[in-house]
Amino acid sequence: MKKLSLLLLLVTIIWTGRLAAQEKVEEKSETVNKFNLQTYDLPYNVRSNKEFQFLAFFITQGVTTNTYPKASLFNGQLVGRLFGPNSASTADTCTSQYFEQRILPFFIYQPKLFNGRAILRASFEIDWTWGDQAYGVSGNKGSAISADQVNIQTQNVELELIPAKNWAVNLGLQRMFDTPYNPYRTVFDKMLTTGYRLAYWGTDGVGVSARYDGDFQKAKVGYYLLYENNTELNDDVSLFELSYQRKLNMSWNLGGSIYYVRDRGKGQGGVSVFGEGLNSVLAAYNGSFVFDIAKDYKADIIWLGANFSRNADFLHDPLQLTGFVNFNLGSVRDNDGSGYKKAADIGGVAANLRAAYRYGTTVNDYVSADFIFAQGDGNGITDKKYTGIITGNTWGMPASIFIGTGAYLLFPHGNVVNRFTPVVSDISNMGYGLLGGTVNLTHDFIPHKLNGKVGGAMAFSHAKPQGGGRFLGNEINASVSYTLGPFMSLEIHGAYMWLGDFFDSQDDSHGSAINGGSAERPVNPFTAFIVYKWLMF
Repeated sequence: MKKLSLLLLLVTIIWTGRLAAQEKVEEKSETVNKFNLQTYDLPYNVRSNKEFQFLAFFITQGVTTNTYPKASLFNGQLVGRLFGPNSASTADTCTSQYFEQRILPFFIYQPKLFNGRAILRASFEIDWTWGDQAYGVSGNKGSAISADQVNIQTQNVELELIPAKNWAVNLGLQRMFDTPYNPYRTVFDKMLTTGYRLAYWGTDGVGVSARYDGDFQKAKVGYYLLYENNTELNDDVSLFELSYQRKLNMSWNLGGSIYYVRDRGKGQGGVSVFGEGLNSVLAAYNGSFVFDIAKDYKADIIWLGANFSRNADFLHDPLQLTGFVNFNLGSVRDNDGSGYKKAADIGGVAANLRAAYRYGTTVNDYVSADFIFAQGDGNGITDKKYTGIITGNTWGMPASIFIGTGAYLLFPHGNVVNRFTPVVSDISNMGYGLLGGTVNLTHDFIPHKLNGKVGGAMAFSHAKPQGGGRFLGNEINASVSYTLGPFMSLEIHGAYMWLGDFFDSQDDSHGSAINGGSAERPVNPFTAFIVYKWLMF
């Protein structure tokens, strides 16, 4: 009897302990749900009881292409417009062959002390071309024999505070994306098809932003300091952002935004020796419009935009629609020594429409059509008016990445490490404007395992360059990808582009800025590469 009593007492103690532990887990889950946190932004889930989380994206690819830098200075890293002043060109007498590699590690710390209401994120980037350099200090290099390179680059170091349900405040170096969705809680592919699709702002910036992500509406306000320059002077470049999106029903969303850049930087700061701003070498490298104004200038630029999406997650029915329209407004004053005078008024518009139809059983069985228009200006600011488009590429390298079209050469593609050189690297198309689009067909031959894709792209300039036509060219491309495991794939890609009469342009006998200063029409570009990817967590 005594043994039976002891056994019952032991069972009671164990059962009471289990109930108490279960109540604590349920209480913690209720606390998490109260603040509407996504499980993938926690240490995976509350039951894992982790405060520290590590994720990383790894990519290695072998590339064959006829594009190359004419100047040896850019042999290791080449960014900007193909046939631009970065010396990026094509050849029919040589072929570039190389391997390149990248890892993007993410570190997330979420202490239990704050019950999920404070999150510290840090992300970095380590890139190189195989065998490029060792025992040095520089980014995008460091894989030559013996290695030992100082090459880590900081992407983000930011703190997210959650003061109340659905609210978040981000402070520090953070994602600066022109999308209504939270970039830390949204898959990247969704941001490539919604909002302004990173065509205006798709980079990182330091500042503070506050957002509300409710069930039926999203709102965000942000301030970012693009360049500080001298702290005691009024010579900064600042960006202000206000955006809103309303969920109309289960499928449709409608949003609007206001962006404002106050540029008093006078072209100082920026990327290395390129400077930044409306009249900078940086703008020319990125394929943006370069203002012919004095170095000392003041600019106020506003973007008024509206965007919509239908079935953005491709889950409700087979039809997906997204699009935007965005107006550039503003003015520029420059000082040639006699005081500030009006240099140009700015007024242009860009619009995009993308439609996709899912015909099969997976989200990879679809056909899509993507159209883009950007107003251009054929005579620059000789009439003190600029009727083209301005994007973040005027201030960053690159700050705008329109990589969701499915093109590889005509428009930029996301499978890059050290070389990012599309024909149209900025939707302003050097200020000449743009009318173009892409068509893509993808199919899962083995559902969620083996996928194939074929596509085409074509574009015209809105304004005609001197001595050239409006046709930029057309492209065909294809890819095959095989999923090796969860978020791990092996892919083969290829593309070829026929250049149009736009590249017949000649400003004088010495060549044209459109052709990188060459007096000869460039060779048609092509590329082919094999890629290994792994998103690890």
